[in-house]
Amino acid sequence: MTTADDPESVRPTHLSGEADLDAFVDNYDHALVEFYTEGCSICASMEPVLGNVARATDVAVALVNPRDDPPLVERFNVQSVPLLVAFVDGEPVGRRAEGFVGGEDLVEWLESVIA
Repeated sequence: MTTADDPESVRPTHLSGEADLDAFVDNYDHALVEFYTEGCSICASMEPVLGNVARATDVAVALVNPRDDPPLVERFNVQSVPLLVAFVDGEPVGRRAEGFVGGEDLVEWLESVIA
């Protein structure tokens, strides 16, 4: 798990593709990954929310742009962005693709899916 002393708990980590994503989620008990694309204003507005969630919880948070990684798009069935996927012990346990999600709502959802 991350702690307040862990820099990755302060702001989202930017991942470059599937290998980085797998390494990231395997490194933490609990992780949240946002799948985004460049130019998506809702995705961009989620980044500060994700930073706040990282500071408020012990969940590691990352961002990945799957645009140039078709296997990643297929593996996670990315049909719209932002797509939020919660992981426990490296396995996906929940997903949301509802547009903008506020911090309190996101923390409550995370607590419900990682419990």
